[in-house]
Amino acid sequence: MSNASSVPRPMSGPDRGGENGTRARVARLILEQGPITASSLGERLGLTPAAIRRHLDNLTSEGMVEARDARPVGGRRRRGRPARVFAITEAGRDAFVHAYDDLASSALRFLAETAGPEAVGEFAQRQVADLERRYKPQLDAVAPEQRVRLLAEALSNDGYAATAGRAPAPGGGDQLCQHHCPVAHVAAEFPQLCEAEIEAFSRLLGTPVRRLATIAHGDGVCTTHVTPRGDGADGGDGTPATNAVRQGAGGSEHHKDV
Repeated sequence: MSNASSVPRPMSGPDRGGENGTRARVARLILEQGPITASSLGERLGLTPAAIRRHLDNLTSEGMVEARDARPVGGRRRRGRPARVFAITEAGRDAFVHAYDDLASSALRFLAETAGPEAVGEFAQRQVADLERRYKPQLDAVAPEQRVRLLAEALSNDGYAATAGRAPAPGGGDQLCQHHCPVAHVAAEFPQLCEAEIEAFSRLLGTPVRRLATIAHGDGVCTTHVTPRGDGADGGDGTPATNAVRQGAGGSEHHKDV
């Protein structure tokens, strides 16, 4: 669903106790609990059967949830009409993601206005620190030539749908592609998130990397070129020198040292 403004927000302040807030609570419970009956929803939320039915009808008409027959327990189908359960749809799941994107963007905007852009950069570095801490032991345990593939596998396990292969560009190297970005909408406004990520990739792989394209800027895939080990310049302390790169609309590359 492209227009998140029409979707009940998971964390709506003023409406939390009103009609929209209650509907958001119903949608959230369906999201968290999986397929669930109307009676169970009513019991957990303290709503009457008429009230829960009204909210479910609205959510169904908006495409947020769908009704389906409950699966038989133990493979046995009981006599009579099967119980109906409600499950979140893909559109409903995406709506929650966009709602949290809006919240995250507002929070980072406030941070930039009150503490300056540097604070946003520090926040981004802290966010990728956990990723780097989890991935480092895995990558350090394999040969350098296997690290790009292993990094792609680790990213895929975290929901980035990443792949790795040989780079098509002259000069060799590898190419890391992320086909999904959970923070793409936020990163479009705050590129510090992408910059922190690419710096972490360079440290994990032990070689310079270049970002060629990003989903946040309208590209279909986040594409990163990994320089062959030993071919890239490093800093004075041996730390890989990293460049974040965006491919311009006219075909030229725009490099930014990060």
